[in-house]
Amino acid sequence: MLAPVTARRLASVDSKYNSPAGDWVGVSARVSCLVYNTSSLPAASLPTSIYDLADPAWKGKLALAPAETDFLPVVTAIAKDQGDAAALIWLNAVKRNAAGHIYPDNETLVADVNRGAATIGIINHYYWFRFQKETDAAMKSAIAYFAPQDPGYLIDVSGAGVLRSSTHQAEAQKLLAFLVSKQGEGVLAKGVSFEYPLGSNAPASPELRPFPQLRPDPLTISDFGDGSGALKLLQEAQLL
Repeated sequence: MLAPVTARRLASVDSKYNSPAGDWVGVSARVSCLVYNTSSLPAASLPTSIYDLADPAWKGKLALAPAETDFLPVVTAIAKDQGDAAALIWLNAVKRNAAGHIYPDNETLVADVNRGAATIGIINHYYWFRFQKETDAAMKSAIAYFAPQDPGYLIDVSGAGVLRSSTHQAEAQKLLAFLVSKQGEGVLAKGVSFEYPLGSNAPASPELRPFPQLRPDPLTISDFGDGSGALKLLQEAQLL
């Protein structure tokens, strides 16, 4: 359904964050992480791997928002690492641990962890930063990253493309050019999205961990695929 993005636009972004087919360009990124209640869980006791959350020790403490699209890449990464059968076992284990703390979205999850209704949850980083910016309540939560290259430590990409059916191809390509320009990406850095800009080496918000310091699982855009495998596993685990 998408038209090719011009080579010049694609060159504005590191190729590993663009469509392998060249029909969309990466605009922004977010990183999966943990949010935890600092009153009930000391940083020294945090899990270092996504697999640790399947431990029964987290029963009644874990929070999940499995219907969020951000959760699908985590499931994909686990399946790539251990296989579908192991991923399903993990899903069933975290489902048991999260009984009573399964949320419709990450905003609700972060708010409940912050007030202590749950102890720890899996989110993408920007939900916590947005909550911190918007809330009037005292912050009783923080975020933490898994060990380098853990399957729970992922960079997710939001991209933009042009519909092949569009009758305004030139104008649409100009919009893409703006989105990945330093000016366009600067909107992310100066606004309250708290996402990482991917185009034109634009700097991220200074509140975020610098992008070059992130140490995610080295999965590629092609490895993530279309998410259908993860969706099937979530349905089998009756989390969707």
